[in-house]
Amino acid sequence: MTPPRQVLLLVHTGRAEAVPLAERMAARLARAGVTVLALAEEAAGLRLEDARTVQAADAAHHGAQLVIVLGGDGTILRAAELAREPRIPVLGVNLGRVGFLAEAEREDIDHVADRVLEGSYDVEERMTLDVEVSRDGRVLAREWALNDISVEKADRALLVELAVEVDGRPLSVWGCDGVVAATPTGSTAYSFSAGGPVVWPEVEALLLTPISAHALFDRPLVTAPTSTLAVELLAVSGGSSPHGAVLWADGRRSHDLEPGTRVEVRRGECPVLLARLRAAPFTDRLVAKFRLPVQGWRGAQAGDGS
Repeated sequence: MTPPRQVLLLVHTGRAEAVPLAERMAARLARAGVTVLALAEEAAGLRLEDARTVQAADAAHHGAQLVIVLGGDGTILRAAELAREPRIPVLGVNLGRVGFLAEAEREDIDHVADRVLEGSYDVEERMTLDVEVSRDGRVLAREWALNDISVEKADRALLVELAVEVDGRPLSVWGCDGVVAATPTGSTAYSFSAGGPVVWPEVEALLLTPISAHALFDRPLVTAPTSTLAVELLAVSGGSSPHGAVLWADGRRSHDLEPGTRVEVRRGECPVLLARLRAAPFTDRLVAKFRLPVQGWRGAQAGDGS
C-alpha cells in the first residue's frame, strides 16, 4: 500500500491508557510528515499538539486515507460509521477485552506506527447488512450494520411474537426475546452469545439466530449471501413499553418497533474496509481471543501420511 499522507485518529477517551497511546501515535506520525486528524468531540480529553481537529460529520471529507482506532470493538464500529461510505480502511488497536475487529494490541503501538508509515498493510472488504423497516407498505427507516441487526423486546417482561421469512417464503413464528441477523464478521458477537455458529470471515453468508425462542425449531440458520431475511413483529405480550420491540444496528443505533412492523435484511451494497497487518489464520485469532485450550496438539507429523 502507498503510505497514507493523512490519518484520522479515533480514540476511546474513556480509557485512561488510550490518551498517552494516542499522543505517542500522533507524535510518531507527525514527525514522519503525516497529517493527523482528531475528532473535535474527543479533543478535550486528548493532548494532541500534533493533530488537527475536525467535526465528526465532516471527518470523511478531510482526505484521510486511513483511520487508526485506539479502543475496543465498539470504538471500531464507531469508526466504521465514518469510514464505510468514503471507503477508508480502518485499523484497530485493541484496548478492550476481546477485540475481534482489532488488528493489534496496545503493546504493539510502535509496530503499528512503523507499518503504517511503511504502507505495509493489506486491506480486506468485510460484508455488511442493509436493512429496511416498513409498516403498511411505508418505509419508516433504513439502516446498515457491519456486525449485526437485532430485533428484540424493549422490556425484559415482554415476549415478542415474530414471523420469520427467508427469500419471500415463511419459515416459522417464534415467541421469543428476539432474533439476530449477522454477517460472518458479526458471528462472534451478539449472534454467538445467542447460540449462533462461528463463521469464518471468508465465507459469504447471512446468519439468523433466535434469542430464547419458545419453539421446538429454534436453531440458528445460515443462508446464502443473496438471500433476503425478513422479520415481522406480529404481537407483544406483557410489560409496559409503549413500543414493545426495538431494532438495534451494531448495538449502536436503534429504532422503536410497533406490531405490524416488517424488517428486511439483505447483503449490504457498501462493505467496510479493514486494514490488516498480518495474514494470520482466523483459527489462530479465534484461539487467542477466546483463550481456547490447545495444549497437547501436535499437528500433522512429517511422514505420517497426513
